[in-house]
Amino acid sequence: VQLVESGGGLVQDGGSLRLSCKAAGMITSVFNPKTINWYRQAPGKQRESVASITSGRITSYADAVKGRFTISRDNSKKTAYLQMNSLKPDDTGVYSCNLNGGGTDLWGQGTQVTVSS
Repeated sequence: VQLVESGGGLVQDGGSLRLSCKAAGMITSVFNPKTINWYRQAPGKQRESVASITSGRITSYADAVKGRFTISRDNSKKTAYLQMNSLKPDDTGVYSCNLNGGGTDLWGQGTQVTVSS
């Protein structure tokens, strides 16, 4: 079982990206009850929480991304998404997804997001 992120890349200030996080090798009944989190780490900074979504689709966001980022999940595909709009250079970093709950704490390898000014 592993989390596989995709969708990162280079985008200009004000642009958009959609990140995906797929739970490969995990059965749906295990995936569905889990909370999914997105984190990011900028160069020289600590990792910070960006957004999360519970099994009941309750979402929360860091103040820095509220109104610009949207987290969602498709349980049938065992995949979570992070839609990022109005990107800023300060959003640059490695974005990682995390799935936890019921004794599970699983991390993806991360995907690089670079926003140029």
